Amino acid sequence: MKLELIGHDHKYVVEQSLLALFPEERPVYGSVDRAADRRYAVITIAEAGDHCTVTTELGWDGSVASFPQAVTLTGDDYAREGQRRRAIGMSFFRAAREATGIAPPWGSLTGIRPAKVATELLDRGLSAEEAGAVLEDTYFVTPQRRRLCLDAALAAAKADQGRTDRDISLYVGIPFCPTRCAYCSFVSNSVEKSFHLVEPYLAALRSEIASAGQMVRDLGLRVRSFYMGGGTPTTLTAAQMDGLLTCLEEQFDFSGLLERTVEAGRPDTITREKLEVLKRHGVDRISVNPQTMEDHVLRAIGRRHTAADIEAAMETVAAVGFPHVNMDLIAGLPEDTPEGFQRSLERVLSFGTDNLTIHTLSLKKGSRITLEGTRIPTVEEVGAMLDYADPLLRTLGFAPYYLYRQKYQSGSFENVGWCRSGGEGLYNIYIMEELHSILSMGAGGSTKMVDRRHSHIERVFNLKFPLEYTQRPEKAAENQRAFAAFHRAMLQDLQER
Repeated sequence: MKLELIGHDHKYVVEQSLLALFPEERPVYGSVDRAADRRYAVITIAEAGDHCTVTTELGWDGSVASFPQAVTLTGDDYAREGQRRRAIGMSFFRAAREATGIAPPWGSLTGIRPAKVATELLDRGLSAEEAGAVLEDTYFVTPQRRRLCLDAALAAAKADQGRTDRDISLYVGIPFCPTRCAYCSFVSNSVEKSFHLVEPYLAALRSEIASAGQMVRDLGLRVRSFYMGGGTPTTLTAAQMDGLLTCLEEQFDFSGLLERTVEAGRPDTITREKLEVLKRHGVDRISVNPQTMEDHVLRAIGRRHTAADIEAAMETVAAVGFPHVNMDLIAGLPEDTPEGFQRSLERVLSFGTDNLTIHTLSLKKGSRITLEGTRIPTVEEVGAMLDYADPLLRTLGFAPYYLYRQKYQSGSFENVGWCRSGGEGLYNIYIMEELHSILSMGAGGSTKMVDRRHSHIERVFNLKFPLEYTQRPEKAAENQRAFAAFHRAMLQDLQER
């Protein structure tokens, strides 16, 4: 689709709207020729003081519609930027709906965190029913997605109780896997190809952990949750995992922790010895991520294990005994069907897990699925998978506690974390709803610094690949200095109030 931006350069939010409404279209920027271009959008922003009007003129195969969306800008620059983005999304959506009749499940909401819209409404004093009415009348969100949104917002409000401005969470990344899954675009190395990198990587990681621990102590911050992800952390040996967790406990005060989570991810990396190491170190939440229980789908995504291997791994997990176990499934995997997804969901539920994440396949540019053109289920089939999961999980006592959306997600759907009461993964809520800062360590780590009082967020990123991470420790040190400066300024501001 030809896109012309007038008075602004908000390409990201325009492209989000384009992907949500027209997933097969790709953006082409330039001046629109209304006589020649069959599919186009001209998005204009005009501002005068605090008044902003976004107007989208959208042409679609001969049908043309235009919609102006006015907004009054309030708050700081960060808040105003969010208000502009929402006005763009609304204007684009209304023009597209009028021109084409398209109405996606999330209506005009295009961002990663739709629950934050509901949170803002609730914070303004609206009841859940009133907030739901705004999601329906203003944003055109369907009933099922409105309920997801409100449930996640209420879970975030509960997790936020007792928060202080000194609270943070920790993330440690282990960017190694046994093999690379076909849908994956994360920075992860196959251990069979990069075994020689593991020990140097762990040495560099321990060094970063030591300096980060000293910084957190100097700032007087309180660690509330710890999450080790990847990659697949249990790709490490039991001895390597023991040494890494010991290092973390030596460098950070974990007395205020509410949860410790480690992704055990791939069942072909799980052994009783490794699980017992995790248990000895106080890990109370692990994640076993089969993605599917259909053997032919496992083969299609490049997994070397079978559904029987997943069952054996879960028997070992049950024998060691963890208070909380999460399992992941993905709707829309290559070669899957609605019936196959239903079988996978029912089999996973039979393990008695109290936490389940239902992802929707995201067709990321760096994944093998995209590169090889693998056949995937249709949008209608993916919708049927999700429509089966929602009522079944609610009937069995599960409720949504966090959700997020991604670019290139099939059908413009969502990823939802479901749990039984008490099974919430707090780290997931903290990072998705941006309740406090996340200090990330390891290759590919994304540190998020959150100042709630000023609605201000900054991010810094570690180097992506294990080799460059080990060779350039100065980048992690630079990120830690930025984290320290951010929190010193925030805490100083609090003292002066």
